[in-house]
Amino acid sequence: MKFQNYSKKVIVLSFAFAFAFALLAFNATYAFTPNDYSFKVTNNTDAKIVRLLASEDGKKYGFFDIGSGIGVSKSMTLVWDKATDESGCEWYFKAVFADKSESEAVPFDFCEDELELVFD
Repeated sequence: MKFQNYSKKVIVLSFAFAFAFALLAFNATYAFTPNDYSFKVTNNTDAKIVRLLASEDGKKYGFFDIGSGIGVSKSMTLVWDKATDESGCEWYFKAVFADKSESEAVPFDFCEDELELVFD
């Protein structure tokens, strides 16, 4: 009798863990999908990048969430927001550094495959 209750508990717990694992795997798979537009940003400067500004027209800038920043000699992969799916290929980027200085605006063509923005 005790063995049957133990077996049922093991089976129920096994299914619960399998279900939880399946949910985690599903979320990890769909957090970043192959259809997302992504690009790599590399910081080859001697200062931490604390903000990354982007503009389609070179006048009005928005920014990417880069968390605590991109350290010296570090890289980060970023994903475009779905709201930009209908925008043009060429965008202007600026890096804002820890000392609040900004890089010059540089145009990048996002229609290129495997685009990498490198700040030197």
